[in-house]
Amino acid sequence: MSENTATKIPYSEQKLIKAEKILLSTLKTPFETFYVPIKLECGSEEKIWTISFNTESKNTPMVLIHGFAAGSCFWLLNFDALAKDRPVYALDIIGFGHSSRPEFDENRREAEKQIVLSIEEWRKQMKLEKFVLIGHSMGGYISTAYSIDYPERVLHLVLCDPWGFSDRKSYPTPRIKALCFLYSKISPLTFIRALGRLGPWWIKTTCDDIVDNYNKVLNDQSVMSNYIYHCNAQNPTGEKAFTTMVKKIGRARRPMIKRVNNLKPDMPITIMYGTNTWMDKSMGPRIKELRPDNTDLRFIENAGHHIYSEQSELFNEIVINVCDTVDKLVSTQAG
Repeated sequence: MSENTATKIPYSEQKLIKAEKILLSTLKTPFETFYVPIKLECGSEEKIWTISFNTESKNTPMVLIHGFAAGSCFWLLNFDALAKDRPVYALDIIGFGHSSRPEFDENRREAEKQIVLSIEEWRKQMKLEKFVLIGHSMGGYISTAYSIDYPERVLHLVLCDPWGFSDRKSYPTPRIKALCFLYSKISPLTFIRALGRLGPWWIKTTCDDIVDNYNKVLNDQSVMSNYIYHCNAQNPTGEKAFTTMVKKIGRARRPMIKRVNNLKPDMPITIMYGTNTWMDKSMGPRIKELRPDNTDLRFIENAGHHIYSEQSELFNEIVINVCDTVDKLVSTQAG
């Protein structure tokens, strides 16, 4: 057991590795896990944890970007289906999960830029030319920012219940009002770290809407809560970077709805919102209004914020159809 020197909260890399191995052992598709070395603009050398599948396939690759306080294994219920006919890459955003924890700039624009640049450096190291980019929650925000800066790389942008688009100044629900007030007083994951060894228990008890989605493939229900805990018990540099991007009301300081028009005009976007999400799903119709010819908007019944695990089969079907369409377009252009 090692100890996080920044927070004095116990964190075990071995337990994170063990939990991840158990999670990935449920898959039928062969995979590889590895670090991808990158160098940031500031000169610091970092590493991005990556899971890859079916890399020999010639079909359009897919890149998965997880949300806040998460890691690549949150896509566990999607990997087998999505990787059946194409290369799939899931990465842990720097500052999160199994990736290294650099100190980010305290300026919101620079912090966002550092994360986006890290993904571009990762892409270069992986030698990926073009791909379908899929982001959940905060990952949707980052994926959109990446697509604005590197439009030549993204063949289709898929946003799964994305955070950071809303420019509304009111709270959509009392629950969000309470959460935003709490988060304005204390860093979101500080409480989990403060619990120490009780952290996994607390996650299992209070985040059952996330953890229980994986029970269908896990014999031990504590595995996912252990994974989540050890992803977040480390030096919280990614969390701090996220905090610089967030207003006290839980909105992005630079709302993506005001930047959507900076996307390449003909870049196709698929947006999914759970009908029971706590995100501001009114942003979906607004995006479609701004980009009517290239936006496919879906509202997923019986799903909240974590569509990919709550309604995994439907999510997989939608994404596979997107990728098949991209494959046909690429084939037509090549022919």
